[in-house]
Amino acid sequence: MIPSQVEDALPELVPFVRAVQARRPDDGTWCEAWSVRDVLVHQTGNAEEMARVLQAFLAGSPVETRSFEREAPYRRMSDAELWAAFLSRCEHLTEVAAAAAGDLSPDTEVRWTGRTVTVPFFIEHMREELILHRWDLTGDDRTALRSLNEPWMTEHSVVSVGRPLLAKGSAGLDLGAGERVEGRLRTPGTDDVVVTADADGTSIRLAAPEGPATIESDAAVRLLLLWGRRPADPSRWHSSAGPEALLKVRALLGGY
Repeated sequence: MIPSQVEDALPELVPFVRAVQARRPDDGTWCEAWSVRDVLVHQTGNAEEMARVLQAFLAGSPVETRSFEREAPYRRMSDAELWAAFLSRCEHLTEVAAAAAGDLSPDTEVRWTGRTVTVPFFIEHMREELILHRWDLTGDDRTALRSLNEPWMTEHSVVSVGRPLLAKGSAGLDLGAGERVEGRLRTPGTDDVVVTADADGTSIRLAAPEGPATIESDAAVRLLLLWGRRPADPSRWHSSAGPEALLKVRALLGGY
């Protein structure tokens, strides 16, 4: 049973748990390299690492973020042990986040994956991970679409996550001097998401709609594209950019 305070802090946890429990651990997912069990391992490692980093900062002894080697112990667990660890790590994260919210200003900057984020990032990012990876299991069901369409999801991805979303895709493009890729991802009635890449780096930002969009879609599809996902129904996005420009922008949106 999930404690009420955990459900309150992570309202997406129960839908994620139900989606996992409705499938076999070795079932495939929309995240092409991962089975359902791999997704659960990843989420357990996420919850542990966010709590570890935030708790160390609270204690006055900041630590650097570990990479995905943090998942190795969970891969060796039985399914029952993994379930218990996942729920325990989520509960611990909510406890640490509550303590941080009580002790620190929300504007306090904390080191995370080579950059700084603010205190609310940690619980919000776990919520985003639960939504995104639930979609990896279920695809475009009603719950996924409702959650992915939430404006805070786009804002968190662009403002709080930002350039790491473009690192893998940019490296694959291998842009030389003078080469540049720019794309505008548009959802009517909202700011555009503008992504750029050149030999000097990448950028991602929200901006008022201007000129033609590279890709126009609903907010859920745009969020999926930012994270390197592909919606099941391609007719939900539209483009008049032409094959060359579109291919480069899609390549840039390679996800983590």
